[in-house]
Amino acid sequence: MTAPVFTAPEAAEDVTRMRGAFAVAARALHLTPSGPEVWGWQGRTLGRRVGTSWLRVVSTLSEKAGGRLWEGTALADAAVPRTVPRPRLRDLLDWTHGSYAYRAELTEFITTPTVVAGSPVLDRDPNLPDTWWRDLRGASRALATVPTEREAVRQSWIDRNFRSFLGVDPPRIHELTTGHADLHWANLTAPTLIVLDWEGWGCMPVGYDPGLLHAYSLPVPAVAARLRHEFADVLDTPAGRAGELVALGQLLQACSRGVHSHLAPLVARRAEHLIGAPIPTP
Repeated sequence: MTAPVFTAPEAAEDVTRMRGAFAVAARALHLTPSGPEVWGWQGRTLGRRVGTSWLRVVSTLSEKAGGRLWEGTALADAAVPRTVPRPRLRDLLDWTHGSYAYRAELTEFITTPTVVAGSPVLDRDPNLPDTWWRDLRGASRALATVPTEREAVRQSWIDRNFRSFLGVDPPRIHELTTGHADLHWANLTAPTLIVLDWEGWGCMPVGYDPGLLHAYSLPVPAVAARLRHEFADVLDTPAGRAGELVALGQLLQACSRGVHSHLAPLVARRAEHLIGAPIPTP
């Protein structure tokens, strides 16, 4: 059974706390919520439509506020070219209450639906037009030109985890690029492409982004094949294969913790194809 990904917090007091924080942000920004609640990863974020905008509140313990995930949306708005289609940031609000820190991000509301709602994993063929694939390639190439010191994927993770999840010695990654770092089907809209959720973007191994999206496509072989074709110039290179293996290793780690575990056999099979040998069994 797949573990829930985008859900409200398990503890009722955290649900109440997040709803209260959202109300604080809406009042401070003079906004009236008009849409249903959308919870993020393990209830860490809460978003709702507010007129022509989207209000999203992020929460963490106050001593952990700031850093890569906290600042990602604002930094992307400033640094990433508009040729990469994404929501515009309209306002920010930071505050603390008790032991928690909050950041409210007001962005333009996107009416185009995501390819999949509520899960990163593709569950059907969305019949994406050729123009969508062209735009995805273009966005990836434009993003790759952005200079940044933000580390989306760390060599230290590779060193610690490659042998445990992939059964091979960790490679030293030398070919890096700038990418989204959470490229999945609930963060992409269609039929017009818009890329959502920019909190984790940064520097990563070449091949990581398309390798991750390909892994999330594996339940629909026709789409996985199309993605391999569109990004063959990246994925069919030694650097691209290394980056894809990093993405597969991170997914296998998530699957070992019960997150979208139904994807694990497909991810393992893909990893074994790239490595040419069996990987460790859980």
